[in-house]
Amino acid sequence: MDRDSNQPVKPKPEAKPKTLLSLWDGVVLICGMVIGAGIFKAPSIVAGNVGSNWEFIGAWALGGAVSLCGALVYAELAARHPDTGGEYAFLSRGLGKGVAFVFAWSRMTVIQTGAIAAVAFVFGDYASEMLRLGDKSSAIYAAIGVIALTVLNVVGTRESKTLQSVLQVLLFAGLAFIAVAGLLSGAPGKAAPASGGGSFGLAMIFVLLTYGGWNEAAYLSGEVRDPRRNMIRILVGGILALTLIYLAVNLGYLAALGLGGMRESKAVAADVVRLVAGDKGAILLAFIVCLAALTTMNAAIFTGARTTYAFGRDFGAFGRLGSWRESGSTPANALVLQCAVALILVLASSVTPDGFTAMVAYTSPVFWTFFLLTAITLFVFRRRGTEAAAFRVPLYPVIPLAFCAACVYMLYSSINYVRFAVEFGVAVFAGLIIMAAGIPLYFLLKSR
Repeated sequence: MDRDSNQPVKPKPEAKPKTLLSLWDGVVLICGMVIGAGIFKAPSIVAGNVGSNWEFIGAWALGGAVSLCGALVYAELAARHPDTGGEYAFLSRGLGKGVAFVFAWSRMTVIQTGAIAAVAFVFGDYASEMLRLGDKSSAIYAAIGVIALTVLNVVGTRESKTLQSVLQVLLFAGLAFIAVAGLLSGAPGKAAPASGGGSFGLAMIFVLLTYGGWNEAAYLSGEVRDPRRNMIRILVGGILALTLIYLAVNLGYLAALGLGGMRESKAVAADVVRLVAGDKGAILLAFIVCLAALTTMNAAIFTGARTTYAFGRDFGAFGRLGSWRESGSTPANALVLQCAVALILVLASSVTPDGFTAMVAYTSPVFWTFFLLTAITLFVFRRRGTEAAAFRVPLYPVIPLAFCAACVYMLYSSINYVRFAVEFGVAVFAGLIIMAAGIPLYFLLKSR
């Protein structure tokens, strides 16, 4: 007789996130999330709105400083609550389940999926330069990129972070080539007209958009080794690395083209590479931009599903999204849903004049709304004084207030951007409408 037949069966332990990510993995992911198409598109717009070389470089340095303020705020928040879910966890504990629900709903349907679709279109645009796939080539490549990277992330965290590291190293090499090529080109850069540029505020909008994405590191805290110490290093170290990279690349642009040349350029990186490698350099540049887009997409897919996982874990109606796949240690269901929503957005944007611009208009106001609310949670936690913090923001409350002011300014600017993007019609307001739909949905689920 089996002596153990009457023994109670122990329930199988619930699968949870594993701490597989090192300090280097975190820094690589934050750099991959930030460095995308912006560094290849924004500099010419920034140059057109400043009056001197020093003002141009100063704008990029200021962007790094604002981002560093935000990183310090997020470092304290992550030190207080090192849990997979990032802003969702902060908002839930600071402002309540209702705000957290609307954020997770918005991130799942607008913020993260819209960002993935936007970068996917950048990948599609430049991949089409190398091999065109018909009239909808960009959208086709965008969809292929979303599906392929989602599959990789479903396979496993180790595999996705390895690809991220490889792509990031290649991207760093490409950016270093552009910077060095510009500095050593010996081209007589074209000086800017004495009249100067336009609006420094507009320049900062594009600078901060180019720095956008560093906050995604907060979603890794549940999978980072020794998170209370390493999350601080990841956030601060990542921003410092990004600032140095952006300054180096923009110095290369300036040296090769000058401020005047940058203003006239439609593709500053292409023009710099063309000076060194001729027209064949355009293919090399397309390859570099594709790398940038893929690294950003992979990091966005990786971190985006973590919020949806936390969302499903907390709300029974979405319980299946809170399932963690033991094999590969991934939130597989959340990844699949995120992929489906991103593909819908790619399809919808494929009929607009420019898919990337449509997705920026769709996501920006919602993104900055919750960025501001997340910063406010730090003041809530400080006022309560109940949570221990291994790290505290220096110069409190100056640094958090400065970051909040930047968020308010960006929110105002992004709403203005949406309001004036009339070529996309009513569709540009879809993000705000879908965000608002989360409010009655929350009360409906709560009543049940």
